[in-house]
Amino acid sequence: MSTRLVFLTLLCVFGIAMGQLLFKKAAMGLPAQPGVADWLLNGWLLVALALYGLTTLLWVWILRHAPLHLAYPFMGLAFLLVPLMASWWLDEPLHWQSLVGGALILTG
Repeated sequence: MSTRLVFLTLLCVFGIAMGQLLFKKAAMGLPAQPGVADWLLNGWLLVALALYGLTTLLWVWILRHAPLHLAYPFMGLAFLLVPLMASWWLDEPLHWQSLVGGALILTG
């Protein structure tokens, strides 16, 4: 894979990880019994959906230019990025099991 393709793949993985955090923020912003308006007017959810849409398009472009067996292992990084970013941005606890599990997935 070229350097440009590796960079874009890493950007895609970061976007997917960021999307997970945005989905969590969206979930936290919903009332206990959300109505249709609560879903449609949830800014975090709209941004998450837009980001996921863009990263999906980027992923399809990446797969057009790189073999799946080379591109897909990069997605394992998300299993490390999401807990680390959630700890930093959402003040969620960071457990060693998450880091070890993410590292095992990444090495697999």
